[in-house]
Amino acid sequence: MAKSTKKPVAIIVTSGTAAANLYPAIVEARQSHINLIVLTADRPPELLECGANQAILQENMFGVYPLANINLPRPSQDYSAPWLISKIEQACHKQTEVAGVVHINVPFAEPLYDANIEEIDAHPWLAQVQRWLSQNKSWTNYPKLHQEVLIHEHWDHWRTKRGIIVAGRMPAEQAMGIAAWANTMGWVLLTDIQSGVEAALPYADIWLANQTVKQKMLQADIVIQLGNRFISKRINQFLAEFKNEFWIVDESPQAVDPYHHLHTRFTAKIHHWLRAHPPLRQKPWLLEALALSKFCATFIEQQVGGNLNEASLAHHIERLLPNNGALFLGNSLFVRLVDALTKLPEGYPIYTNRGASGIDGLLATIAGIGIGSNQPVVALVGDTSALYDLNSLALFKKLNQPTILFIINNNGGAIFDMLPVDSEVKDKFYRMPHHTEFSQVASMFDLKYARPYTWADLSSVLKQAYLRREATIIEIKVAPNDGSNIYKRLIEQISYAVVGE
Repeated sequence: MAKSTKKPVAIIVTSGTAAANLYPAIVEARQSHINLIVLTADRPPELLECGANQAILQENMFGVYPLANINLPRPSQDYSAPWLISKIEQACHKQTEVAGVVHINVPFAEPLYDANIEEIDAHPWLAQVQRWLSQNKSWTNYPKLHQEVLIHEHWDHWRTKRGIIVAGRMPAEQAMGIAAWANTMGWVLLTDIQSGVEAALPYADIWLANQTVKQKMLQADIVIQLGNRFISKRINQFLAEFKNEFWIVDESPQAVDPYHHLHTRFTAKIHHWLRAHPPLRQKPWLLEALALSKFCATFIEQQVGGNLNEASLAHHIERLLPNNGALFLGNSLFVRLVDALTKLPEGYPIYTNRGASGIDGLLATIAGIGIGSNQPVVALVGDTSALYDLNSLALFKKLNQPTILFIINNNGGAIFDMLPVDSEVKDKFYRMPHHTEFSQVASMFDLKYARPYTWADLSSVLKQAYLRREATIIEIKVAPNDGSNIYKRLIEQISYAVVGE
């Protein structure tokens, strides 16, 4: 919900392992810069470490991941309401500077059964804050700092050079205009599927395997990284190997350069930075990249074929998307196939949980996006991810917009087919086949279900699903090695391609 509403969301749980179960969500929120306020009920000190029920050590239990930890004393009239309000507000204000998690741990001797809200509101303890309660304003006024993005002192020099823009994950509103800016400059533009930026040179994860073109790109004078966290292995390898002038533009002050370049860092919204750095109209300096990207488009079409399979679904994912909807991509082989094989419309809302790239809570995230945005959602996750978060399907009954959950069932962790490990070892320790299908799962949660075998079947299923203001599970069952084999074959053959042939 916090992803789609772009507002802090409060999570309230009881004590014990209910709180501990939030750990993956808190890790992801920190890594992805998502604002959450976590309120955990706790037992009072005299009931800790003595065998009392549902009592664990909860103070600072999430370690370094929250922006702020507040461990409140047990409820008492001995401390004032202004102290409590200002304490919590001070912690939450940090979220305006660096998005993340605030953890508030609250010990109670007894549960709050049948609390009378009217009596609480009229309690003398709140007398000092009654005027504030009637107003829609913060306790402490924090004037906004208007930080102007300053132009780089040598921009007139660098904008005449051979440059590459690498667009990673960023807020959708910051993606507009990047493609046009790079086109005016004549610079190479590499885009991650999470960026929402129109891909002038799509399929970069495939064509960057071509060493001839990659070596020419490494001779660029400057690379400017916009945003963070790239899915593509080939883009990451390129960034790791690049040794010339390197700039990073990202609104978070946190480090977003895993390759530790000697670099210039701009902490700014990307569209503000672009306005401060006007482009210089130039001709493209690397035509080979454009030629190879166009070659890839034809070659990929030939390789994925016309059947409904994992690779063709990724390549033609735009066929699945509704107008005014949103797309969620899970953490599996499929997200890599989409990043490598797809060209999406500019600005189409795309959500991922790539902060820590775990499979925890993906279905819960999808439900939250649908509830928070109140718009149609198409989500694609792997079978192992779906099994891991199965209980979150109960949340799908709360959705009142068309929500399409694709489960790509390749019978286990097909992403591990990319590992240079013996096949038997892969099955036993990595892929772990489950031999499960999801029709009975849908029935258990009273959700609509379909299993199409052809594109015509899928088109018919989608047409019906978009007429219903509820969730539909669509299972795409594919051979375990289908997607990974096509992916590996594309990379291998493009690596030897001669540009212009």
